[in-house]
Amino acid sequence: MRVGFLTSGGDCQALNATMRGVAKSLYKMYDDMEIIGFEDGYRGLIYADYRILKPSDFSGILTKGGTILGTSRQPYKLMRVPDENGLDKVEAMKNTYRKLKLECLVILGGNGSQKTANLLSKEGLNIISLPKTIDNDLYGTDLTFGFHSALEIATNAIDCIHTTAASHGRVFIIEIMGHKVGWLPLYAGMAGGADIILIPEIPYDIDVVIRALKERTREGKSFSIIAVAEGAISQEDASLSKNELKKKKETGMQYPSVAYEIGAKITERTGQEVRVTVPGHMQRGGEPCAYDRVFSTRLGAAAAELIREKKYGYMVCWKNYETQYVPLAEIANKLKTVDPNSLIVKQAKMVGISFGDE
Repeated sequence: MRVGFLTSGGDCQALNATMRGVAKSLYKMYDDMEIIGFEDGYRGLIYADYRILKPSDFSGILTKGGTILGTSRQPYKLMRVPDENGLDKVEAMKNTYRKLKLECLVILGGNGSQKTANLLSKEGLNIISLPKTIDNDLYGTDLTFGFHSALEIATNAIDCIHTTAASHGRVFIIEIMGHKVGWLPLYAGMAGGADIILIPEIPYDIDVVIRALKERTREGKSFSIIAVAEGAISQEDASLSKNELKKKKETGMQYPSVAYEIGAKITERTGQEVRVTVPGHMQRGGEPCAYDRVFSTRLGAAAAELIREKKYGYMVCWKNYETQYVPLAEIANKLKTVDPNSLIVKQAKMVGISFGDE
């Protein structure tokens, strides 16, 4: 019995914990189990860069962040494009899989990785995938591993900023990861007591943001905390077409990121001192939190169960606080976004958090 593992896309804290859950379960199920680890994601599968993993490789990694296999980004849109030497990547992956006589391939990854997992499933390979991303934006699952660990770090960043913001009476902007969706800044902003939260799904009006800051000043509050998603967008930019927005960014980008742009406009309009903090890749790093360790172990065991039952072409998911599974074909090419009219957003507004939209 031979099973392949690979981790693809951006790293996160609980990749090792999840692989450990799969491996330990498989070793208990089969006496003749052999696990092949592909180096650096799909690249390892394409170029047959792999190593045979031993049970000892999965010891001591429950608390270890990153991935023991390494990872890389292999854009889905380029999977059908030959490499610089003319190699057909899809055929190469299939050939590696068949040459190694794998029973199945376990893929741990986010949206792009799930698209390729579905592609390989359609090409006839036995695939089981697991939902990895700190953004929590995978369709078909209530939760992804890595989210809670990143949330702890992002929230801690806001907590730390609170004391210096209060001491100096400044406006602080903390830019939280979230290019297309705002789950992480939404949760971190609420957990950290942010006064304003700006996310991609709710385009902001800078006038509304300014108004919220001035209201806090009138209330005698000397500082404000703004949690901004890296993909936050103004209502003005949201009204542009993709081509128009791309052209605007290429020709008129004056700031390193949206947080700096918002900060400059606040200073210009109010005269308030603004500081920007960008935790960046810290949010992906460090050890997995306790929640993710338990969560990942359960996901891994559920994946092993699917392998034993030979149920392939599925992603293990989390629904109603239990492990389930969903067909890859149903979740590929879809994003789970924050609904602007959702209960969590309404409740955040009830306690006085502004989203810059009204």
